[in-house]
Formats: sequence, structure tokens, C-alpha cells
Amino acid sequence: MEITAKTAAQLRITEEEFELIKERLGRTPNFTELCAFSGMWSEHCSYKNSIKWLKTLPRDGSKMLVKAGEENAGLMDIGDGYGVVFKIESHNHPSAIEPFQGAATGVGGIHRDIFTMGARPIASLNSLRFGKLEEAKTQHLLAGVVHGISHYGNCFGVPTVGGEVYFEQKYHTNPLVNAMSVGIVKNGETVSATAKGIGNPVFFVGSATGKDGIGGASFASADITAESAEELPAVQVGDPFQEKKLLEACLEVLQTGAVVGMQDMGAAGIICSTSEMSAKGEVGMRIDLEKVPTRQKNMKAWELLLSESQERMLMVVEKGKEKEVLDVFEKWDLPCSEIGEVTGDGILRFYMHGVLEAELPAYDLVLGGGAPQYSRNYIQPDYFSKIEAFNANSIEVPDDLRAVAEKLVTIPNIASKKAVYVQYDSMVGTGNASTNQPSDAAIVIAKPTNKGLALTTDCNSRYVFANPYKGAMIAVAEAARNIVCSGGAPLGITNCLNFGNPYDPQVYYQFVEAIKGMGEACRRFDTPVTGGNVSFYNQNPDGPVYPTPTIGMVGVLEHVNDKMTLDFKHAGDTIYLIGKSSGDINSSEYLHKIQGVEFSPAPQFDLETEFMLQEKVAALIKARVIESAHDVSEGGLFTALLESGFNRNLGVDVVATDYNIRKDGYWFGEAQSRVVVSVRSNKEEAFKRAMGIHPFEELGVVTTGSVEIDGMEWGHIEAWKALYDNAIQNIISGQESGHALSAL
Repeated sequence: MEITAKTAAQLRITEEEFELIKERLGRTPNFTELCAFSGMWSEHCSYKNSIKWLKTLPRDGSKMLVKAGEENAGLMDIGDGYGVVFKIESHNHPSAIEPFQGAATGVGGIHRDIFTMGARPIASLNSLRFGKLEEAKTQHLLAGVVHGISHYGNCFGVPTVGGEVYFEQKYHTNPLVNAMSVGIVKNGETVSATAKGIGNPVFFVGSATGKDGIGGASFASADITAESAEELPAVQVGDPFQEKKLLEACLEVLQTGAVVGMQDMGAAGIICSTSEMSAKGEVGMRIDLEKVPTRQKNMKAWELLLSESQERMLMVVEKGKEKEVLDVFEKWDLPCSEIGEVTGDGILRFYMHGVLEAELPAYDLVLGGGAPQYSRNYIQPDYFSKIEAFNANSIEVPDDLRAVAEKLVTIPNIASKKAVYVQYDSMVGTGNASTNQPSDAAIVIAKPTNKGLALTTDCNSRYVFANPYKGAMIAVAEAARNIVCSGGAPLGITNCLNFGNPYDPQVYYQFVEAIKGMGEACRRFDTPVTGGNVSFYNQNPDGPVYPTPTIGMVGVLEHVNDKMTLDFKHAGDTIYLIGKSSGDINSSEYLHKIQGVEFSPAPQFDLETEFMLQEKVAALIKARVIESAHDVSEGGLFTALLESGFNRNLGVDVVATDYNIRKDGYWFGEAQSRVVVSVRSNKEEAFKRAMGIHPFEELGVVTTGSVEIDGMEWGHIEAWKALYDNAIQNIISGQESGHALSAL
């Protein structure tokens, strides 16, 4: 067939890029070669519209064991001869079309990124965004996504220990499904995704290849439309039991010393793993595609190259040690086939039954090599004028704050996500140290050491919508705050940057400013960006989703018993607020969901104030002068107080300390850099000495269960807990479509 710019356009390659491909090859590509460029130069693989800005993020640190972006996941030193491997990625578009498989394969893919480096996954987290919970479509997507995550994670045997779920109309058509995996590896036992050694054999291992997932990378690099369901073959199908076998086989085969390099076949499949491994090692490969195990007959060369069938790895093996590798995979009853060899000229040659189907320079295909890099124009979004026009004085303080509070704790963004997380196995592997001991971050044991890992995913996308620069800083700051409040020291981050169409200058403004804010916060907290994922084209028919730069952060506890929990421990303990109280209602759930204000500035935040707060909280925990610590976030101070009481059914008797501050802002506002702590009476003097000149306020005391606010009886903690725990299920059950979430 004749290959033209029109052919390229059908594969989402621009005319400019088509000309660049011809220039790089010195000829017009054939269809198979063009398909390879389509996958590798897609936004999903090449980061062509983001890489220049990503390079501005802090990517170095004393604990970094591999350079950011050099391998499949970040690797940082935790001491005692071990490293933590972690990464977060999106599976948004597939989940919008087929929520169960979209979410399941997202979980499978991120775990492969961890064990392809030689690490054993020990924990999983997620960050999920959906439309309004009252709508049938949202309930369908939520049910499918949660089922997919739980099915894959539970079967694979890695506990889901943390995450977040938000519901906003902006995500109605395009939900966000971000999955994070964390693993442990002994220093020196990692393997690189690099091909080396001319003549070394190239092995395909894992599940046989089918037609599922073909074109997935380019599918993820386009807007979701009403016709997207017709692209269902782009959604992969996962098998967690096959992946469990693949995990064990890969970790076992690494112990033989026969493996030179290994990479999972994720986005863009075989073409991605062969080109990236070759480019990194400055070598080429000869691949005989007919030797690739398949589960469908008569697959064409381009289909084999682009299939994103799950549970597959590409492995370069030391010549002469082939049998050792074959024996391990035979033991685990997994396909293992020698499909080619490493060559020395940097060229990828793909044959089918002796016929050369494609001849491509590896370097020209990959990110950091020949893939194009763009700087898009950006302008301040039009809606900023509405934000600037907001005047908090136009909102009257309600007379009945208790009635407001009852509505507040049932807002799905604030209410308990128990209906979701009960479906996840959080105990498998016996490493979860947070069960029945809630803390702001999940705590897992870094076996075989006695260290703890504090893990969290965070982003309030409404804050980022209001002010991308400040909102992204807050996302990093809250992640660090959650880790510090749990007794950990922040170590590093991985990010999942979910935005709309990068060719929209107003969307690109959100992206650029968020990167700037994230970078500044990461530099202040000394949490380098180890890697991550960019997901553009998250659009509804009526516009983009909220800008959502999700932060996955890992922290370290020198001993897992050093953890701090968020729950009040004893009636009679004194409750303090560390930080300054505020009447700020900007971008709060109260202002948005109860007062109905869509456009308002981001809440109060100052990076240096936040840093000092975290330093102080860490010192208090180390000195063992506080009983609990819980940061103030969605729902404000009142919600933080309730959440601190729920675990032991303890209430509060508290009063606002500043009567010049508007009461709705005091109790429900979301000004940052505030933490609620409780202190035993015999440690109050030590607490106050430790606080020094740092601002704090005495709010009141922990009670046996009554909730009293400003001298008024607001009921019992168990009644508030029932509202909080049952809100999401009640919304679902109240709809005719509630059966879609019967599992919840």
C-alpha cells in the first residue's frame, strides 16, 4: 500500500512528524514501520509535549540509587542495605471504556514496573476520580474500577494499603484511575532495562500475545469521545494469576545471574521494549516475530509489534546461559521463547518467516532520542477572572452550623470511602502496619528490615484548578504532611500528571504552572521526583477535567514502631491545633458543595510556614509528647476532629479560640499547614516547651463520646460516625441504578 500523510494522520501522526520520520529513515516508511512510530511517538510513550518541562523538576538526591526516568521505576536508598522501588501511572482512557479491565490492567502494569527491576512489590495504592456519585454512569464506572483493582490486586497477592477517591462533575466522561506500586529490593540486586552484549539472545517471557491492546498507547493520546467505545480492542485483558507466576519466575531467574537486562512490555508492546532497551544500551536487535508465542492465529507483524497483551517481559540473556532461563520458566509453566539477538549497529530489524518487515533505528524511536519535543504556547485560563472576582464577604455565615456540619460529613469527597476499600485485601503479605491503627499515611513494614515505609497519594484538584502553581505545591505539601504526621521522613515522590488536551493553551498553562509549583515544593522538602507518568487528553465533551497532578510519596521510619496514629487515645487528653486558625473558606468543600460556589481562590498556603510546621510535628513525635496527629484537609478542622475520634468512639469538647474569625471558615475552611494533636495531661508542659514560639492553640479536651462545639451539644460521636461511614452507600442505595454497585 502507498504510505502518505493521510495514512500517517489515521495513525495520529502529524504531517510535520511524517516528514520528520521520512527524514530520519531517508525513505518513506512502510505500514509496519509507521505503526511503530505511531506508538513510540505517541504522547503516552514519548512525552513530546511535556518532557521539556519535566526536566525542570528536581531529579537528584543523596538517596537516589538510579537517575530519575532511567529505569522502569524510581529507586531510593532506605538504609540497612535495601532500596524502595516505586512508581505511579494512569490507566484513564481504558477505564473510561471498560472500567473493570482498564483498572485491573493498570494495577498489573504498575506492579510489573516494580518487579522488572528485581524488586518484590509489597504495597499498592491508588487515586481515583469520578463524576457525581448520584449519576448512574458514575456508579457503573466506580463499580467496575473498584472491582478491577480489587480483583487484580487481591489475586496477585499485594495489599492495597491506601489511596483517595474524589467525585466531581468534571470527571463525568473521563474518570482518572491512577495506580501506584511500592517494592523492596536488596541493594545490588536490581536489573536494568538495558540491552548489552552483541550476540546475546533476546527472550520473550510470559503470557502469549493476542490482539488485545493494539494501539493502546495512541488510544491513550487522544480525547475520549462518544465513538471511543468502538476502540474497545485498545483495552487490554489481564490475568493476575499469570502475573503472580511471572513475578516469581522473574525474581528467581535473576538469581541465576543469566539476565543482562529486562523490561516489561507495557505501552506499545514489543516495539517499545525492544527500542528502549536497545537505545539505552546503544545496540540494535534482530527479532524473528514468528517466534513470539501467540494466542491468536495469523497475527500480522504490526499487530505483534503493537499488541499490549498483559503479563509479558522482554529479556536479554547472557549467551550460553539460555538453558538456565528456560528451566526456570518451564518450572513456572510460562511461555519462554528465544526470539532474536542483540546486534551492534543500533538498528532494529523485525523479520517474519525470513521476510524483513521493518528496519528502524532504535534511537530515533525513543524519548530522549529522536522522538520530537515540543514547547506549546500557553495563556492564563479565561475562568481566572471569575476566581479573582470572588468575595468571601458575599457568603453569609449560616445560623445553624450543626446542620451545615451534618451535610458536610456526607459529601462523598469527605465521607468514609469504606464502601470502596473493604473490597481491597489490605492484609495479604502481613506487611500492613496500619490495620486498626489509622494514620495519615499508610505504614508498611519494609521486610526483612524493621524499618517502616509511609506511603500516600495526594492531590486536591480543585485547589490546582483555582491556582495551578499553588495547588500543585499544596499537593506535595499535603503528601509530606501526611507522612510526617505518621512518624515518617519524606523521601521522594512519583507523580501522575493528569491534564486535558496539551494543544489547548489554557490547559497547557495549567500544566506548566503545576510543574513549577511541584518543583518548588519538592526542592523545599528535599523529595526528588523519581519518575512517573503524564496523561494528557483527559477531556469531557464540554471541556477538560480538573488539572490533577497526583503525588505519590514515600517516607521512611527508622523503626516501624515509631509510627504516629491519628486517633485520640484517652478521654481527658487536651486537644491542640498546631498552626494558625483561619476563617478562609476558599476552594473548600463547604464553599463548593454547600454554598454552590464553583470559582474561588486556592486556600491559604505558604511553603515556608508549611515546612516549619512539619519540622515541628516531626520533633514532637520524636520527643513522644503527643498521643495523636492528624492534618486538617478536606472538610476543615471540624472533620479532622471527628476523624480523630472515630476509631475509639471518643468525642470532643472544643471552642473556637478567635471570635474575630468567621465561624464557618474556622470550623469548615481548608486553610493549609494545620495539624490536630492530642496530649496527655502529664505531658502538657513538655509539649508547650517543645512548641516554643511556633503558633498553636488549645481547642479543648477529648470526651467519652459527646461532641460539643462552642458550648453547644452536637450529639454523640457514634451518630456522626454513622453519617460519615454510610454516606456513600446511602447515596448509591437511594438511586434506581444502585444495583450497579451491589458489591459495595
